[in-house]
Amino acid sequence: MSLLRQRKPTGTSNATESDPNICQEDEKKNKAASKDKNPKKQKSWSCIDSCCWLIGWICVTWWFLLFLYNAIPTSFNQYVTEAITGPVPDPPGVKLKKEGLTVKHPVVFVPGIVTGGLELWEGHQCADGLFRKRLWGGTFGEVYKRPLCWVEHMSLDNETGLDPSGIRVRPVSGLVAADYFAPGYFVWAVLIANLANIGYEEKNMYMAAYDWRLSFQNTEVRDQTLSRIKSNIELMVATNGGKKAVIIPHSMGVLYFLHFMKWVEAPAPMGGGGGPDWCAKHIKAVMNIGGPFLGVPKAVAGLFSAEAKDVAVARAITPGFLDHDLFPHQTLQHLMRMTRTWDSTMSMIPKGGDTIWGGLDWSPEECHSPSRKRQIANDTQIANENGSEVVVSQIKHVNYGRVISFGKDVVDAPSSEIERIDFRVRLSFLEVVVGIYACDAFKGQSVANSTCSEVWTEYHEMGYGGIKAVAEFKAYTAGLIIDLLHFVAPKMMARGDAHFSYGIAENLDNPEYQHYKYWSNPLETTLPTAPDMEIYSLYGVGLPTERAYVYKLTSAECGIPFQIDTSADDEDSCLKDGVYSVDGDETVPVLSAGFMCAKGWRGKTRFNPSGIRTYIREYDHSPPANLLEGRGTLSGNHVDIMGNFALIEDIIRVAAGATGEDLGGNQVYSDIFKCLEIKVLIDLGERPSPHQCIFLPRSLGGWPDNQMPDLML
Repeated sequence: MSLLRQRKPTGTSNATESDPNICQEDEKKNKAASKDKNPKKQKSWSCIDSCCWLIGWICVTWWFLLFLYNAIPTSFNQYVTEAITGPVPDPPGVKLKKEGLTVKHPVVFVPGIVTGGLELWEGHQCADGLFRKRLWGGTFGEVYKRPLCWVEHMSLDNETGLDPSGIRVRPVSGLVAADYFAPGYFVWAVLIANLANIGYEEKNMYMAAYDWRLSFQNTEVRDQTLSRIKSNIELMVATNGGKKAVIIPHSMGVLYFLHFMKWVEAPAPMGGGGGPDWCAKHIKAVMNIGGPFLGVPKAVAGLFSAEAKDVAVARAITPGFLDHDLFPHQTLQHLMRMTRTWDSTMSMIPKGGDTIWGGLDWSPEECHSPSRKRQIANDTQIANENGSEVVVSQIKHVNYGRVISFGKDVVDAPSSEIERIDFRVRLSFLEVVVGIYACDAFKGQSVANSTCSEVWTEYHEMGYGGIKAVAEFKAYTAGLIIDLLHFVAPKMMARGDAHFSYGIAENLDNPEYQHYKYWSNPLETTLPTAPDMEIYSLYGVGLPTERAYVYKLTSAECGIPFQIDTSADDEDSCLKDGVYSVDGDETVPVLSAGFMCAKGWRGKTRFNPSGIRTYIREYDHSPPANLLEGRGTLSGNHVDIMGNFALIEDIIRVAAGATGEDLGGNQVYSDIFKCLEIKVLIDLGERPSPHQCIFLPRSLGGWPDNQMPDLML
């Protein structure tokens, strides 16, 4: 039987069914046609996308470099560096070990603000899985994963300054608490490693970690930190053959240890009950690194507008980024609300008022030019009557005493020409005559909170009237800054008034100065009676350091109403990006770091009744010669100085038994003694007016040491 085959149809549909390639091509054409008919709107590229990509790129690059750093043998970096720059000097620990130095005195480290790690012990539901994980320090991963939760747990109670309900964040313990701030970014690690080179280990090294957010006295109230420090020092002295301890505080840790020295000798329950000779028995030397003894203007900018020069410049370069993109709402407002709950920040508000920091028409410092060559180029040589040449600086005189000025024109104007509306007088009048409700009315109608509920700050409570009154006052000196902060942040300053003070004591025998609120202010307390103890002030110089600010009033409804005016520049007066600079370590001006050891505690004074010997050791900043040097071994930067070989060598020598005289006494590069050539012609406790402050030029020889006038001493 024959097989019959059916002829294949020649139609298009059948051809398509038999040929899958043709089918696929038709489907593609149909999809393309449908796209042309119904074009979808392309997603626009926003600033948020750009910022996210930038942050991601930075993070990836950072981790890649960190991987290479850990993967490459240690000797490779040294080999490359030596091939480029020549032989690398031995680290201080290795050098001094070759000289025969060994362990002698136990060492105590006291970290400063923000450099110590904090970990979570109890939190809300949003912090599940973070038990004993670092919220501060390390990788800061939670800032990006859950930023609002992180802010909530890093904030303290705005009324008590202690833990909020249901949250416990505590300091990390041990040397790891502050050896590195972040991976690859050392703080104490280099110093610890060099001490280990001459034989130190954990039994004779102790990190006095504490919760740097709390007021100093509250670290004892909540955590008994001061008692722990006392016990550990006593134990280390007892187990090291009775050899006294060398204390090494850094930054705010300097103020914290000042508080400790008064607390440990004060009777219980306010103090530690150690008796008036405790420091004399247990402390050989206190080697303060970058100490803000008299406060820092940078703290004022942080509390007033949650910014400093670096933040202001970043905001100017990328407008809106810091206000919107990191957190779901405004970044700086969240940071302001968080940091204003940290009572410790108030310890660094400038102390001594106008007497120390200057008034509307005078200040003790001169302009600091970041480039010394440029400063020399701006000097002019003129002939005096004898025919010899004298160098005269052409740098424009600056009134650094105006810590905050609203507008560049206010900075340059004589004080007699500045029309100011004093909000303090008007507020006081209303308080007395009408009552507190009238004060609220004076401050103004509250800013609408319909769109700002998550970032509600005290500026919104002030209202437009109060904000305008602040700007109309125009110029604020160090003495007026306290009144300003009371006006704009009353809750914060109410807590601060209970724990800190910013004046100058008229009579230190007055019983009121026995209260702990005065213990961290060197101008309102005395050093312990320990004539054999030594106090050092070790700090960097040669870097432009923030001293005064030019502000502007903004119109952002939900934003912080005051911002540093980055458009204000004047190269002749050290004004750049709205910030006036003086000599210092980029954070602490020389005046604050050096005044007490240069004058306030020098010899037997009313602040140093037993005549404890004091030394100033300045370290002139020198940037790294190349990228292979990292942050450098000659840095004078506030944090990078912790890796400065000269500073580390000084510390190791003292820990091994040397005295200040063995180090060579004072080592000064700045004009700290020139800043102190001031003759005050009025009684103690009064603020000097411009005509009462006389500067004796260095060219005339300055004041001899035995004739230098005692400023407030």
